[in-house]
Amino acid sequence: MQVLVRRRIWLYLTAAAVIAALGYGFMPRPVPVEAVRVERGHMRVTVDEEGRTRVRDRFIISAPVSGFARRISLEGGDPVKKGEVVAEVEPLRSPMLDPRSRAEAVARAAAAKAALKAAEEKVRAAEARAGLAKKELERLKQLFNDNLVTREQVDRADAAAREAEAMLRSAVFAADVARYKMEAAHTVLKYSAASGEESTETLLIKSPVSGRVLRIHHKSEGVVRAGQALIEIGDTRALEVEVEVLSADAVKISPGTPVIFKRWGGKAPLKGRVRVVEPAGFTRVSALGVEEQRTLVISDIVSPYEKWRRLGDAYRVEAAFILWEGDDVLQVPTSALFRYNEGWAVFVLSGGKARLREIRTGHRNGLSAEVISGLAEGDMVITHPGGSVKDGIRVRLRG
Repeated sequence: MQVLVRRRIWLYLTAAAVIAALGYGFMPRPVPVEAVRVERGHMRVTVDEEGRTRVRDRFIISAPVSGFARRISLEGGDPVKKGEVVAEVEPLRSPMLDPRSRAEAVARAAAAKAALKAAEEKVRAAEARAGLAKKELERLKQLFNDNLVTREQVDRADAAAREAEAMLRSAVFAADVARYKMEAAHTVLKYSAASGEESTETLLIKSPVSGRVLRIHHKSEGVVRAGQALIEIGDTRALEVEVEVLSADAVKISPGTPVIFKRWGGKAPLKGRVRVVEPAGFTRVSALGVEEQRTLVISDIVSPYEKWRRLGDAYRVEAAFILWEGDDVLQVPTSALFRYNEGWAVFVLSGGKARLREIRTGHRNGLSAEVISGLAEGDMVITHPGGSVKDGIRVRLRG
C-alpha cells in the first residue's frame, strides 16, 4: 500500500515538473531594449550649415594702362600701408626688327632725311622770293608817292608780296613735317628691342588702404592689359562669414540671431551674430543631385580678435544659427518618439514592462525634443523601439 502511494506521489511530481517546464518554455521572453532617463538641462535648436570666411572690404588693384608690369616682390600675407608702392608698370617694350624690317627702317630714315633737306632748300628759295617781293613793294610805294607809277601796279606788288609770304610759311610747315617724319623713322631704329635702349618712364601703382596682401593675380613680370587685376589687398581683422542656407531655414533667421562657429581650427568655438540675410536666393545642386534653393547669410565674428587672429580669407567654418535655447528644459531623445493618434508617444519602462504613454512636445532639434506634458523627470523611456515592443509587454535592458 505504501509503495502504491509513493508511486502516485512520484507520478504527480513528475507530471507537475513537465507541466512547469512546458509552461516556462512557452512563456514569452522579455524583449531586450535600451532605455534612457528623462532629464532636465540646457537645450538648443539650431540650423547647422558649412560656411567660409571672407574679408569684408577687399580692394583689387588693377593696371590703369596697358604696359609691361615688373615682378611684384610682395608675397601673400605681407602687410602694406596706405600709399605704399605695390606694383610698377613700364611702357610696352618695342618689338624686335627682323633683317628685312630693319633694312626697310634704315631706308625710310634715309628717305626722310633727304626729304627734310629738300624741304629746307624750298624754304630758302621761298625766303628769297618773299624778300624780293617785299623790296619790290617798297620800291613801288616810293614811286607811287612821287606819282611815277599807278595804284594798280602797287596793288599787284602787294599781292605778290603776300603770296610770297604764304609760300614761305607753307615751305616752313612742309619742312617741319619732314623733320618729324625723319625723327619718327629714327625712333623706330633707336628704340627697337635689338638696340637695348628703352624708355625709363615708369608708372608707380600705390595701395589705397592699409592691410595685408590677400592674393597676387600677376606675380611675374610681363605684359598686362588696362584693367587687368594685379594684386588684392584687404584687412583680415575685418572678417565676416558667408553661409549658404536653405531658403526654408533662412526665413527662420533674422539679423541679430546669435551664431556659433565650430570646427574652424581652434580649440574653442567662436561667437558671432547675423548681420544680413540676403533677400535673393539661388539654385544649388546637392551631392545627391537634388536642386535646392539657398540664400546667403552674412554674419560677423564677435569673439575677441586674439582668439581667431589666425583665421584668413576663404577659410572653412561650421556655423550653428541659434533659433531657440533654454536652460531648465525637460527633454527626451527623439529616438524614443513615434507617431500615435496624430501626435507623439513613447514607451515608458515600468515594473519590467513597456507602457505606452502619449506626450506633447515643443521645440525639437536633431537629438532631443522638449517635453511639455506626459512625462516626468526621472522616467525611463525606451529608445529605438522596434515592432516587437508593444504596450504591456515584458522587456529587459540589454546588458
